[in-house]
Amino acid sequence: MKIAFIGLGNMGGGMAANLVKAGHEVRAFDLSEPALAAARVAGCQTFATAKEACEGVEAVVSMLPNGAIVRQVYWDDVIGHAPEGAILLDCSTIDVATAREVIEVTEQHGYQMVDAPVSGGIAAAAGGTLTFMVGGSDEAFARAKPILAAMGKAVIHAGAAGNGQAAKICNNMLLAIHMIGTCEAFAMAEKLGLDPQTFYDISSVSSGQCWSMTSYCPVPGVGPVTPADKGYQGGFAAGLMLKDLNLAIEAATSAGAKVELGEHAWSIYAAFARDHAATDFSGIIETL
Repeated sequence: MKIAFIGLGNMGGGMAANLVKAGHEVRAFDLSEPALAAARVAGCQTFATAKEACEGVEAVVSMLPNGAIVRQVYWDDVIGHAPEGAILLDCSTIDVATAREVIEVTEQHGYQMVDAPVSGGIAAAAGGTLTFMVGGSDEAFARAKPILAAMGKAVIHAGAAGNGQAAKICNNMLLAIHMIGTCEAFAMAEKLGLDPQTFYDISSVSSGQCWSMTSYCPVPGVGPVTPADKGYQGGFAAGLMLKDLNLAIEAATSAGAKVELGEHAWSIYAAFARDHAATDFSGIIETL
């Protein structure tokens, strides 16, 4: 397929490269010249504007920072520039209301669209092992799935438009809560005189086991290699976790959902991200 890819940051660059590896013709755009240069090395064609990248394509994939930018890009650069009938896939993490608005408007202009936020981080984006949570009609999902499958290990239909974003923010709120709890447990174990590796060996096969422990351990030298072994660099930045928690709290408020632990996790990451926004979110253990 001929695919426009808009947004070549830490996540989008690897995703676009994997579409090339899968045999697609990728027409890429980003505001960053270094990002465009890296995309060319990966085999993408690059363009000076998003409008040009969208010309003559069968699909548009976007990976953008926030809902306002997503809305602007689709209003100004995609609608009327990508051929009518193209399948549109927004993989950004944004608020549910904006996701549903953009899908509604693009459908009014003759397109099909899904919201398809991701889980997995930079390494998974580069390795093609992302998980996609997809919102949209059955027909739009069926068209989007082969494209997403070229970039991930799991593509799951979450239901109607916006439900991909709903799944993403609920998932990441849970992840934030788990990571804080995991860090507190390791810190307390150490203060009680328990060796971190020993605690890991016990808890990783006991009822306290969770992904934040066994796949993303926040303690250097314990478990698989994680950002903790690299000075808490790479992975998933605390500033991005705070962004997702902001979306979760906003969604909870609009839905009337009670999320006391989510709100507490938000306050902890808000304080941490003030000075450590670029630090991996597991670095929260250093505050304990």
